Amino acid sequence: MSTARLLRLQQLARFLTLVMAIALTLGLFAPRGQAAPAAPAVPADRGAAPPSASVPPSVPDADAPQLRAYQDSDDGSAPAEAPAPSAEAFGPDTEADEAAACDPASFGRTGAALVRLVKASSLDCVNRQFQIPAEYAAAAFRQSQMLTIAEALQESARTYQGNDGDSISQLMLYLQAGYSVQWTKAETVGPYDELPTAIRDAVNAFFANPHALDPTPANAGPLERATVLADVPRRSDHYVGVVRKVLDAYQPETWDRANLLRAVNPVFQVLFRGYDTKNPDEREEFRKALLAEPGLLDALNGFILRARGHLLDTDRNNSLTLNNAIDELTRLASVEELAPRARAMVKNLVDTAGGITGPDWPQRASAAASIQKADRANCGYYGTCDDPQRFKDAYLPIRHTCSPTLRILAQDLTAAQLAAACASLNGQDALFHGVSRDKGPVADDRNAALEVVAFDSYVQYVPLGRAIFNTDTNNGGIYLEGDPSAAGNQARFLAYEEPAPGGGSQIRNLNHEYTHYLDARFNLWGGFGEGAPGKLVWWTEGLAEVVATSYLKEVNRAAIESAARHSYRLSELFDNDYGDQNRVYQWGYLAVRYMLERHRADVDALLAKWRVGDWKGSRAVTTAIGTGYDADFDRWLSGCAAGACANIPEFPQFKACEDGDTRRLDRNCVRTGVSATAGNYAHFYLLVPPGTKQLRVTSSGGTGNADLYYHWGGWAYTDSYVTRSAGPDNAETLTVTDPPAGYVFFSLRAERDFKGVTVTSEF
Repeated sequence: MSTARLLRLQQLARFLTLVMAIALTLGLFAPRGQAAPAAPAVPADRGAAPPSASVPPSVPDADAPQLRAYQDSDDGSAPAEAPAPSAEAFGPDTEADEAAACDPASFGRTGAALVRLVKASSLDCVNRQFQIPAEYAAAAFRQSQMLTIAEALQESARTYQGNDGDSISQLMLYLQAGYSVQWTKAETVGPYDELPTAIRDAVNAFFANPHALDPTPANAGPLERATVLADVPRRSDHYVGVVRKVLDAYQPETWDRANLLRAVNPVFQVLFRGYDTKNPDEREEFRKALLAEPGLLDALNGFILRARGHLLDTDRNNSLTLNNAIDELTRLASVEELAPRARAMVKNLVDTAGGITGPDWPQRASAAASIQKADRANCGYYGTCDDPQRFKDAYLPIRHTCSPTLRILAQDLTAAQLAAACASLNGQDALFHGVSRDKGPVADDRNAALEVVAFDSYVQYVPLGRAIFNTDTNNGGIYLEGDPSAAGNQARFLAYEEPAPGGGSQIRNLNHEYTHYLDARFNLWGGFGEGAPGKLVWWTEGLAEVVATSYLKEVNRAAIESAARHSYRLSELFDNDYGDQNRVYQWGYLAVRYMLERHRADVDALLAKWRVGDWKGSRAVTTAIGTGYDADFDRWLSGCAAGACANIPEFPQFKACEDGDTRRLDRNCVRTGVSATAGNYAHFYLLVPPGTKQLRVTSSGGTGNADLYYHWGGWAYTDSYVTRSAGPDNAETLTVTDPPAGYVFFSLRAERDFKGVTVTSEF
């Protein structure tokens, strides 16, 4: 997966609120006055005795969505700017009144009136404009508005006194908000072709001011926003000098007391962006800018050596800062002219860390991870080629098997915590399959077994997850699907412990990430990223929120608050991409919940396309919907905000089959842990009520190969059946239309030994 670096800088402190509870278990009872029929006289079993089935009780666990990569739009088209509305459209007559009201319409004022308004607004008010309703976006953030604010910022930067007396933070934050809105509403807001130069001039004016790097608390906010703003236009070649200035200025004794370290992290994003740009001309300009700042290498190395004593502590932001700094130093080894000195500096960090379990092991882990990503061919020079396995052996000693298809690797989990995690994961399947209505794994998906990796804490997860699994950990957990069609591929997700609300600790991210695994296996053909043409982000993250929090019985207060703001139309959410967290998670939840409640047939049509990898076809479905549901979605949002989203919607789900006879199936129920040896059978029967239109039995998961047989007159065998499903693994489905009332029979026949199989019946 690509690196979620923008999130690292701007939204690390953000804890995502869990979403709303929506679980409904369907109880099956005989009508009053009608006796349930007796069990059938079952014939003698010619094969192995049926296995016992055990379904652990579900244990609620906390969850938070994974943060994935921010991806740029490749669309270079530039729509015309929207005309400026008249001043009469913008509410109160005084800037003070407008600032107090924080009315998004007010930001349609122009010139000096706009500047006065932004300066008079609170930071909270300006921050809310990141979610400005679509109808006000062009008026507030078209290029002429942004140029006005950039010019005002340049003027304020020249006279900056080391504090926020001239509301310089509001001006910087407004420019960030405008870029954020323009990235997601480019057709509405219009192009920013002149703006990068104006922002460069303003940022350079700030750093030319002698107070820009004052090591004082009053300077913390403005300095951080200035370094973030240096990344916003995505022209890293303009800001290499700024990066060097900030790194050279850092002194732990004074900067840490003033809370200025947070202003350092964004400069690493500036460097990363220079390598990451898709524009070859800009990449070459960035290379030239690096060579024009010969002190940059020393600035990076000097920062690490001065700061590492503080960065190796238990603060989560500091852990990321150490990773980011070493990443960028290692990446400079890709520049031929800088490579020898850059490599020598990184090797020194490896050698002075004290080994895999030494006192400064996070430094070694960060360096090893950076080398894997940026200079792997030279791992022998650094002595880190075997570090992934060495760190894994040293820091993940616990290996716990939940089932044949689920195991946990952990750093420090108790037996009770392991049992609770297994039960929570196993118990979630029923709800997922009830919402998904899938018919087993998608074609070519071999991810039948999942590995859950649980680190002891976030500060352990950050360096160790990178060093062991070569993935980004600037997030709340991550699912690594790999290539599901490849033999030997291991699906896994990484998580970590955090304090539990009632005391003790719990695995963060457990159920959200598990939903990603189930969704990828049963709903989405191919590996992560292959579905990008289908624009799946609204679904994948929204579904993970809906399913995980339904299971955990949590209300998504943040989503309810978002619904009240009416920030997005449904048609916009269908184009979601990773970036703005509120849009991805809260609005993804709202979009998926709305579609499941109001337009289930459309969801089923999309799923049918996604399950076969027809991304063009799925886009045709959302394109056909177009703006047709926008008005109804807006009304639904009003109801959601008014309390409807605090209620429990009725989504069907599967439950464990309750009868003590492990051969008996029932309506919407699941038997787990089914097994048989080669040539033998696992038999099942169920009672079909009169008038049943369709009956479906599905097998999935586990190991080996079982084929599914159906018969209505007695046990089903290879020489006595009506229909069968005989694939190469355990993913089998039989659908019977208009089945006869009374008892019918299904059997799993072991083509090879199988175990750990799940059997689901629904009608």
